Amino acid sequence: MTFSIVARDPKTKALGISVSTAMPAVGSVVPHVEFDVGAIATQAQTNVFYGIEGLKLLKKGLSPQTALETMLQRDPDREKRQVIIIDAQGRKAAFTGKENVEWEGHMVGKDCAAAGNMLAGSRVVEAMVENFEATKGKLAERLLKALEAGQEAGGDKRGRMSAALLVAGEQWISETRPVLNLRVDAHQDPVRELRRIYTVSRRYFQIS
Repeated sequence: MTFSIVARDPKTKALGISVSTAMPAVGSVVPHVEFDVGAIATQAQTNVFYGIEGLKLLKKGLSPQTALETMLQRDPDREKRQVIIIDAQGRKAAFTGKENVEWEGHMVGKDCAAAGNMLAGSRVVEAMVENFEATKGKLAERLLKALEAGQEAGGDKRGRMSAALLVAGEQWISETRPVLNLRVDAHQDPVRELRRIYTVSRRYFQIS
């Protein structure tokens, strides 16, 4: 039901996620980010445990792959899950359970990983990774352009409703406010609305 991408900027050390789906309030459950730790997207039959516990395991020093395997082993419904992870070192892990609805799958790229289920086709995920790798600039801008590319490629085959952009690590306003957290919870064109909100935020918060 969802398409997302997790990524990091090796220069600024920022970590982030962009995501969209045909269900409301995707930003409240799918994206999980902590500066200098990692970024995790947990979707399909979403279990927020993968985001909350996953960040704790990364903090303890586990690699994304080991952290993911540890959580999957504890989950009797793991085949209904889809999870992508990137840590502060740029290491990645991805999982798409066998009980996800087609098109379903994931793709790992340079400093990013994308995944989706119940999509219009594999091109959605491919377009996200290709666009992220080809785009220069701030991590937030690259994540948003990747999400726009995924939507243009078909996105969620059921329709559109919510989107979110979450980035930690860059000084958006000051050292005391280093997280950018933008959400669209119920909109007929959420990715476009997310772009509008991001543009407004740049004016107010002087995001370069």
